[in-house]
Amino acid sequence: MKTKADHESLCNKLAMKINVSSVCDIGIERTNNEDAVGFCFDLKNHLWNQSSTNDYIPLPTEGAVFVVADGMGGANAGEIASNLAIQSIKDSLGKDGYEMHNMTKESIYSFLKKSIVKANQAILEYVTHSPDSIGLGTTIVLAWILNGYVYIAWCGDSRCYCFNPNSGLRLLTKDHSLVQELIDKGEIKCEEAFNHPDNNIITRCLGDVDADPEPEILTYKICEGDIFLLCSDGLCGYCKDSLIEKTMYRNYKNMELCQKALLKNALDTGGQDNISIVLCATLPLNSTKCRVGLKGKIKKFLAKL
Repeated sequence: MKTKADHESLCNKLAMKINVSSVCDIGIERTNNEDAVGFCFDLKNHLWNQSSTNDYIPLPTEGAVFVVADGMGGANAGEIASNLAIQSIKDSLGKDGYEMHNMTKESIYSFLKKSIVKANQAILEYVTHSPDSIGLGTTIVLAWILNGYVYIAWCGDSRCYCFNPNSGLRLLTKDHSLVQELIDKGEIKCEEAFNHPDNNIITRCLGDVDADPEPEILTYKICEGDIFLLCSDGLCGYCKDSLIEKTMYRNYKNMELCQKALLKNALDTGGQDNISIVLCATLPLNSTKCRVGLKGKIKKFLAKL
């Protein structure tokens, strides 16, 4: 039987602090922004889209949630779809999310899937009342940092990465896209995907009147120093993972500078799409911001670039 001391020890072990920076930029060539971003550090009080943290703040018991949606459909339809999706996620988490920290992994998975299905329904209902908007849709990627883990749910090609100065950049999600299917079938190599002429075709989204959404969900155990990056393809569709990794190695100590550097990369490589970036750095609550032992590894990595 677990004692009170055991429980307190576990809570202390899982206690974390986070540092967040985000941007949702129209880009250079677009005339409207079809991306949307949502984040919440206080699910209990339903406080969404507060300003970036600028420094580390304690992670609440209910965790923190981050969402990126990339709309499509022409005119302002994509903008409507992405914002409907974000608002629906806010509503779902506002009703029940602050209680989920006591739930099992299976319950959290079920909750996230239902939340994304509800977001899809919200878009379809809008289309029903606005026939001219048929064809609108959106991707979605959601990350919930909770109890030492991050729960990630997504539909489409918006991505979630994890960067750690000890191990580099790792893509956690897997695109729901035509080129990813070609890779899975062995018809093209991973290196060919970035410049493939069909790399903008997705196979799952919210708002598809002919297919139900099939969100994927995974759990990732957080290690000390992990930084999570959520983004639309305005970043990862124009900047290769190697450039994203190089930029994060150079700027990982400051989330605002890192976010600005990533945005500059996307703009410098074309800026033809809207660009959404959410960065969340994590550390144990009692940890210092940077471990001195990492400096040698980082210098060696940068020397190879």
